[in-house]
Amino acid sequence: MFIDLAWKNIFHQPRRSLVTVLLLLTATAILIFAGAFMEGSHQQMIRSAVEIYPGYLQITGVGYQDEPGVDRLIFDLAAVNHVLEEMADVAVFSSRYESFVLLASDHQALGALLVGIEPAREAQLSRLQQSLIRGQYLSDDDQNQIYLGRELAEKLKVDVGSSLAFVGSGVDASFAADRLQVKGIFQTGLFGFDSSSCFVNRAYLEPLMALANTASHVIVLPRHLEKTRELTALISRHLPPDLEAQSWQQTMAGLVEAMAVDSIFGYLTLGVLFLVILFVITIYTLLAIMARTREIGILRAIGSSQGQIFTLLFLEGIILTLTGVLPGGLLGGAFAWYFQENPISMNAWDEQFKQYNLAVSALPALFSWAQILRDMVIMTLMALTAMLIPLFRVTRLRPTEAMRHV
Repeated sequence: MFIDLAWKNIFHQPRRSLVTVLLLLTATAILIFAGAFMEGSHQQMIRSAVEIYPGYLQITGVGYQDEPGVDRLIFDLAAVNHVLEEMADVAVFSSRYESFVLLASDHQALGALLVGIEPAREAQLSRLQQSLIRGQYLSDDDQNQIYLGRELAEKLKVDVGSSLAFVGSGVDASFAADRLQVKGIFQTGLFGFDSSSCFVNRAYLEPLMALANTASHVIVLPRHLEKTRELTALISRHLPPDLEAQSWQQTMAGLVEAMAVDSIFGYLTLGVLFLVILFVITIYTLLAIMARTREIGILRAIGSSQGQIFTLLFLEGIILTLTGVLPGGLLGGAFAWYFQENPISMNAWDEQFKQYNLAVSALPALFSWAQILRDMVIMTLMALTAMLIPLFRVTRLRPTEAMRHV
């Protein structure tokens, strides 16, 4: 009986009911899409920053991240490789050796970070190969071939096929120098990285810098990215005391903290928005129910109890809330799915992203049923809470007082 009466009352005032439903529908859709876009953009920024070069999991000497030096290198690379080969959760791994050298062309001399990599494996771990803009990526057979960042190549005034000389020092403090030929030029979009980094085949670099069984990093790609922390802990237990494994959450702690702070401010902004919506719903519900005070007084006068009146009005609120929240959730979810499949282009904001050492060409939303259901529940509870204040107020009126209300 209460449900039938609630439906009749809703259709008796179609304009009031429609406004309530549209308000809830719009608010729900905004909440879901805003949350999906914020989470999706954060994941994309982190993924781009991690995959360009740092990697999801790094193995280094203890303290190397804070104070790089030859005394904190990995001096038993074979043992580390053996540990990783035995782990089923490791998809691929590769060693790197980083060294600062002096590069000299016919026009300019500059300091740069020279990295010896295993090209074929590195292509699976980072976006270096995907960032190629001219020439060719390195191969495992290359000797004195170098792969340069675009800005670094421009500073040195060289292009594909040009010749360079480099001077550096080996692990044993020996003198290392040779002439190199530019094989390819890459551009990741990170100005600082592209203007200071270059790569050669590690096999070529080993005799020049005495790198036998030595590396500065071993980069690991987990088979399941969501289990990176667990894999990091597992690897750490099998490493010698002078080595440590760190997940991207540790090596890129600054970026993780920045994204967390941005999420907090994002949700605070949404909180303020929905606090305003909460007050609007409260005020609108109060006006709508106060307009029915005389009707409620008549119901009380013919024997309806406070509990029955409250139940009737609350059922109306539940029906209106669900009628607005459910399609609002579907609409917000549809927008989230669309922008996940068709990310928003951010090419016009390249310079702003470079300031934060990010290379992001597009920002997607994150379509997640769990997040959609969570936000729908939040919106439902907010709306019903907003309706309680006017409901308690009007149901406490005495029948004679309510019937005299104008």
